[in-house]
Amino acid sequence: MLRISASNGWQVASGAQPIGKTKRYKFVNKKGEEMLSSTCKTCFGIVAMVVLFGCDQSPQEPQREPSPSTPTGPAINKAMAVIYPTIGNTVRGTISFSKGDGHIQVVANLTGLPAGEHGFHIHQYGDASTPDGTSAGGHFNPADKSHSGPDSEERHVGDLGNISANENGVATLDRNDTLLSLDGPNSILGRGVIIHAGADDLTSQPTGAAGARLGIGVIGVAK
Repeated sequence: MLRISASNGWQVASGAQPIGKTKRYKFVNKKGEEMLSSTCKTCFGIVAMVVLFGCDQSPQEPQREPSPSTPTGPAINKAMAVIYPTIGNTVRGTISFSKGDGHIQVVANLTGLPAGEHGFHIHQYGDASTPDGTSAGGHFNPADKSHSGPDSEERHVGDLGNISANENGVATLDRNDTLLSLDGPNSILGRGVIIHAGADDLTSQPTGAAGARLGIGVIGVAK
């Protein structure tokens, strides 16, 4: 019976033959336990590394082109402010803003006003939290222009001029405005509307000297 000694204490079993084409030998230790050769251990280590790294490098999905943005909702074509009186006053009514061809149609119907001219403007904030309406801030003026009349080339977006009340306190108005908008930087949605005690002189800065605030409303989307 032939045994070949190895420096590491392992011996080739007698009559050992290569297993397949890999020349794998069966080794036994001094206790007669069979073990694989160090050559085969190395092979198994290499295979394990290949499997490990192969799993780690899974194919990546191709990058997709960003999809075009889509509108979040239908276009807004009409807005409205319901006017309520400030403390000690009686004005009430509605002012609507409807989108036309290159303009916004402004229609006002008010009651409870003193007879005469009253300045009315769109103000910066849709905030009616104070009794006197001052929480609405100043005129809506995103382009930082000078105050003027509604037909002036340079004016606040919120400059709507005057509305006239008859002896019964009723005031109506129907006019088109090319500077107002229901979207973009000149959007009036969420802004305040103020009806003043006196007439807007269309020249005094920054508000036209129209006096106290008799009524206030907040512009919201309408059907």
